[in-house]
Amino acid sequence: MSVMVAVTDSAEGQNALEAAYAEAKRLGTDLVVVNLRLSALDVSEAPEGLRLEVVDRRARRNTAEAVLDALAERSGRVERLVIGVRRRSPVGKAVLGSLSQELLMEADVPILAVKLPRPGKDGAAADGAQSAAAGSASVRG
Repeated sequence: MSVMVAVTDSAEGQNALEAAYAEAKRLGTDLVVVNLRLSALDVSEAPEGLRLEVVDRRARRNTAEAVLDALAERSGRVERLVIGVRRRSPVGKAVLGSLSQELLMEADVPILAVKLPRPGKDGAAADGAQSAAAGSASVRG
């Protein structure tokens, strides 16, 4: 079994990657990293011994499709999808169409959604593993 993470070119994407490292290590599984950036992804901070596979998105391809296709190609072998989510205003929450919303609705695996800590909250750094452990994550199954 594997953990999969969708990594965008944002702080939320980096936070999701860090949380996925921790989740894969905690579960003792390998990690499939879906790189949604249009540039190379640096995975040099991955924990030692963690087996990982990087799947790059092809240019001009819908990001949600890239993740859903990667899940379909590994059907039955991915036990959790990790995504970064953005804090939104009440108006922003009403607007559909974001990557995280589409994945929450369409993915057929449990999802670990992680968000950045609020700035200055308890002096916490923006660390994915800390965010997930601190309860700013939720799993939908």
